[in-house]
Amino acid sequence: MAKIVISAQVDLPAEKRDEALRTAQPFIDGALSQDGCIHYDWSADLNNPTRVNVFEEWESEEALAHHFANKEYAGMLAHMGSFGIENAVSKKYRVDAEGPVYGSEGKPTEKFE
Repeated sequence: MAKIVISAQVDLPAEKRDEALRTAQPFIDGALSQDGCIHYDWSADLNNPTRVNVFEEWESEEALAHHFANKEYAGMLAHMGSFGIENAVSKKYRVDAEGPVYGSEGKPTEKFE
C-alpha cells in the first residue's frame, strides 16, 4: 500500500485569501480527523499574495477515496469557490520510497537509504 501526496496551488483574489483560509478551519480540522489522513495543510504563500498552497498526505488510495466522498472535501471545495477561485492546479503522487532528508552524518542527501 503506497502513500498518496497531493500538491496544489489555488489562487484567490488577494484581498480575500486570508479570510478564506481563516474560515476554512472547520474543513481542515474535519479532514485531519479522517482515517488515513497523515497531513492536510492549506497555507498562504508568502511570496504570492493570491496563492494558497495545499499539501496533503494520505495513507492509501482508499483513504483518499474516502476523503473525496466526505462532506469536508465537498465543503472545502464550495468554501474556496465562494471566494472566487481565479486559478487552481493540483497533482497527486503515489509514493514508492520515503526517507529522511538528512543522513546519519547530519548532511542532506538525495539518496534513499
